[in-house]
Amino acid sequence: MKSMEKRPIIAITMGDPVGIGPEIIPKALVESSVYRACRPLVLGDVAVITAASERLNTGLRVHSVDSPEAGVYQQGSIDVIGLSDLDCSRLQHGHPTRETGRAMVAYINQAIDWAMQGRVQGLATCPINKRALRMSGVDFDGHTELLAERTKTSDYIMMLAGSRLRVALVTIHLPLARVPGKLTTEAVFKTIRITDDALRSAFGIPKPALAVAALNPHAGENGLFGDEEIQIISPAVSKAGEAGIDVSGPHPPDTVFYRALKGQWDAVVCMYHDQGLIPFKMVHFSDGVNVTLGLPIVRTSVDHGTAYDIAGTGKADPGSLVAAIRMAVELSGNR
Repeated sequence: MKSMEKRPIIAITMGDPVGIGPEIIPKALVESSVYRACRPLVLGDVAVITAASERLNTGLRVHSVDSPEAGVYQQGSIDVIGLSDLDCSRLQHGHPTRETGRAMVAYINQAIDWAMQGRVQGLATCPINKRALRMSGVDFDGHTELLAERTKTSDYIMMLAGSRLRVALVTIHLPLARVPGKLTTEAVFKTIRITDDALRSAFGIPKPALAVAALNPHAGENGLFGDEEIQIISPAVSKAGEAGIDVSGPHPPDTVFYRALKGQWDAVVCMYHDQGLIPFKMVHFSDGVNVTLGLPIVRTSVDHGTAYDIAGTGKADPGSLVAAIRMAVELSGNR
């Protein structure tokens, strides 16, 4: 068991106040393993967390604090930094407002500031809603872009990680029709490079092996089904190989994930969002973790959304949040 002094402080942002974030946090913090691994600090709304915890009958005490250093960090309690003062009687699950959107952003911004200052050792973020983000006046598509802007990071990528499969994305939140036009040899190479570096430095894999998925069926079939593999992806793979990275591809997307699950590679570099997330969530729906690679801070997240359809029902599974907290601990330790 780690001592009180050595356990890292992991900032858990509450996410959308009308989503499932306020429910999965108390469920996750019931687990003693979380407290053995770290000092979990919730950034959110004291009243909202208290109401959710009571509704779920967790028996946890909510402890309001004003700084990371003031936390009690003992099992049986939840240390919460109150950054909003929402009226619970007016909140409607699944119905975001400008006020809830602004609160959601405030939790993230404070967590980033403290991580950059070294006052917390990592972030584990609960889900946010893109429409609520825009309602708050923030013009970003999600956490990843906001984190990159606030940390002044230009080279970053999204990885989904689990015990059996890791996928890294060249493009993230784009309409499928725009993906081919956004692919460049440099973008594919950058994703390979950042993935390789992160697997070595953060995940502790000394000699990672990477696979690169093709964009088109049958990896383009020598140009018959598209030439992105010939013109863009293959040159990036060659460039990465020349840089000393153990990488192969482009591989047909319909077989590469099966082979990765069999242990052939440590990660698969994917061309677009759903190419990577569909196979990943088939395997890691309840325990997958979203990791932003390339940032100067550790950030993990649940791999699911706000689940407005079940918010407030108590049905939400905390598995992904528990996994995200544990991975934030692991990555902060490796750093």
